[in-house]
Amino acid sequence: MQGGSSGIVYGGLKYQARCITDVRADAGSTTFLAGTLSLKEENEVHLIRLLPGENELVCDGLFYHPNEIWDLKSCPFDHRLFSTVYTSGEGYGASVWKIPELYGQSNSPQLEQLFTLDDHTDKIRCVLWWPLGKHDKLISINDRNIFLWNIDPSNKSAKVISQGSADMLPNLRGGAWDPHNHNTVATITDSSLHFWDLRSMKRSNAIEHAHIRDVDYNPKKQNIIATAEDEFGIRLWDLRMLKHPLKDLPGHSHWTWAVRHNPEYDELILSAGTDSAVNLWLAKVGTDDSGPESPSGSPTRQEEPLLHSYTDYEDSIYGIAWSSHDPSLFASLSYDGRVVLESVKPHLQRK
Repeated sequence: MQGGSSGIVYGGLKYQARCITDVRADAGSTTFLAGTLSLKEENEVHLIRLLPGENELVCDGLFYHPNEIWDLKSCPFDHRLFSTVYTSGEGYGASVWKIPELYGQSNSPQLEQLFTLDDHTDKIRCVLWWPLGKHDKLISINDRNIFLWNIDPSNKSAKVISQGSADMLPNLRGGAWDPHNHNTVATITDSSLHFWDLRSMKRSNAIEHAHIRDVDYNPKKQNIIATAEDEFGIRLWDLRMLKHPLKDLPGHSHWTWAVRHNPEYDELILSAGTDSAVNLWLAKVGTDDSGPESPSGSPTRQEEPLLHSYTDYEDSIYGIAWSSHDPSLFASLSYDGRVVLESVKPHLQRK
């Protein structure tokens, strides 16, 4: 099924951008943070909110950020906290920031930098918050290592408590933290996906020989993950049986860059790619979808898994985020700085 876009457009980003995140801790409204990626200009973080009862996205706060933003995550337990990974051209860094009280001001005050994650000597790739509830730990991932931090935002402090080395692996490029088990994290390399036990900081399992660009845990179903892969498109896996994927879904016509499970509807998945499209998938996984049990040893291909393709973009899509306040909504961010909010309600009847 193909189609265009009838979404709500936010055009306030002046520069190129890759990063958008749902503000999960803001339980009262559909809110996102988006960050820009300009080499020569002073970059910005936009706090974007959907006006209740209206089809309009507004800027609740515009904050200057000193460097290009390559990773942006909102704190799951405090709507005023978020992390960024950035580069100044001389190196990469990561910080946790606090949004000031705005009090209806027309000019947003400066962000408060609570602390930096500055024990990295290699290129830092991303910061991970445990997605469920309040947690005093953070994970940061660089090319060669995974770090577990103890954080105290009220005292503006962060301290490394353990570190895992990936010396025998290709460069680490990103990851995801298991929402069902705070001791497990998945990390992406150029040719594999590895799972770590944070208690020992050792690797516990892996999916080999796969050029994975993104990974996401299903927040409603334990042991289920989705991967976005160059060669195979989107794959669903059961962590207890990694020999074969549970399900293969087609990828994009160019690189499939991001994949996200819906926070409430466990069979809905979003993907985004450099073909300037966002795809909505219905990915049913049942007991008969297990790859190892199929006679051919190959995954089951689902009939008509594509619910809709949102194609009204002019540039690559690197950022997608479901709204946790209203799981029928998602926001996408194209490289030209265009944010579009879409509703999937017309497609929920297929479930």
